[in-house]
Amino acid sequence: MNATQQWAPGGILDLSGARNSLARCYTETRKTTESICRPLSAEDQMVQSMPDASPAKWHQAHTTWFFETFLLIPNLRDYQPFHSDFQYVFNSYYKGLGAHPNRSYRGLFSRPALEQVQQYRAYVDQHMMTLLETGDLHSLRGAIELGLNHEQQHQELILTDIKHAFWSQPLRPAYTQPTLSPESRERALSWFGFDAGVYNVGFEGDGFAFDNERPRHQVYLNAFQIASRLVTNSEYLEFMNDDGYLRPELWLSDGWDTMNAQGWRAPMYWEHQGDEWMTFSAAGMQRVNPHDPVCHVSLYEADAYARWAKARLATEAEWELVAANVPVTGNFLEDGYLHPIPAPDREGSPQQMFGDVWEWTASPYVGYPGFKPASGAFGEYNGKFMSNQMVLRGGSCVTPTSHMRATYRNFFPPHTRWQYSGIRLAK
Repeated sequence: MNATQQWAPGGILDLSGARNSLARCYTETRKTTESICRPLSAEDQMVQSMPDASPAKWHQAHTTWFFETFLLIPNLRDYQPFHSDFQYVFNSYYKGLGAHPNRSYRGLFSRPALEQVQQYRAYVDQHMMTLLETGDLHSLRGAIELGLNHEQQHQELILTDIKHAFWSQPLRPAYTQPTLSPESRERALSWFGFDAGVYNVGFEGDGFAFDNERPRHQVYLNAFQIASRLVTNSEYLEFMNDDGYLRPELWLSDGWDTMNAQGWRAPMYWEHQGDEWMTFSAAGMQRVNPHDPVCHVSLYEADAYARWAKARLATEAEWELVAANVPVTGNFLEDGYLHPIPAPDREGSPQQMFGDVWEWTASPYVGYPGFKPASGAFGEYNGKFMSNQMVLRGGSCVTPTSHMRATYRNFFPPHTRWQYSGIRLAK
């Protein structure tokens, strides 16, 4: 099954037109979420395999809660919420809106049933169409754009979370059928150099961006080089075979302690069976392809590998400088692989800057100079997480294409491995 058959084109968010264009974007984005969940049973959609993950049913309800809470209740006259308890049950972390359940308990929500969550989505969608037909789009546009991009984030999370859930089960079920990837061979790694200087980074313009991408500002960068492609499985295996997980001189202190406490000896989802390495993918267990980008590694592992390779991770400003001159093309959700694939055979610019895997950077997640969180509850979306997290860039094979841009900043704690995260070297 190819990507166009499996998912509606919800990655196409052209919000520049009139009401019908905005309504179409809303409808396609919502349909994409439902298409992603269609292969899942009601039982699948209730599973929460770890505290950092959420059930697919909860993702569908929470994204609906977002539109109901921030758009319908304050802006649609005589709107009646679908269910009085849902304002509490499906609030994720917005303290300014009241109490919410503990995140780690979401897998206990056998009620509301999946059927009722689907009715909730249909109810909110119907009223959103009314708001899009009658509301003041000039004043509502920002909240609508945020809601659509928020839903795209949860589309990606549904796929990362269900992968972990299926891997955690003894039957190791597959989410999808295997998809043939392009020709598999390793491309030689080369380096692209950039001069020292003062550069502009951060978002500037009239299109959508999250508040943490602003304001655009100047940074001084020393001369640096960046690798032409992502680190591959075969290269990471060399690190493993050279006792990379047993050499404390390669590891940050917290990384060494975390790695040993968790018993890491390979990327997440890898298993040694006989004489070969296997990995769990959206298509089930499969042999590790040596030419695919290494995936599901933590910041600690990425940093240790870079030290072993006598290189380092790029800062996010360095990464953005490179990516700003590269087209936003790559292996995304719509391509249907749901797995990293080998670098294309092209020259002239760094490859795989977008798609395949989120690239760990050496930069802590903090606000840019002059950063101000959005006013009201929207201010809780990004700003309050600017502590103990690291920045990742570029998107992954489960990111909707239109969700990505060179200034996009993702962030996770350094021990995180269940996301599609990988490595690009710099020096």
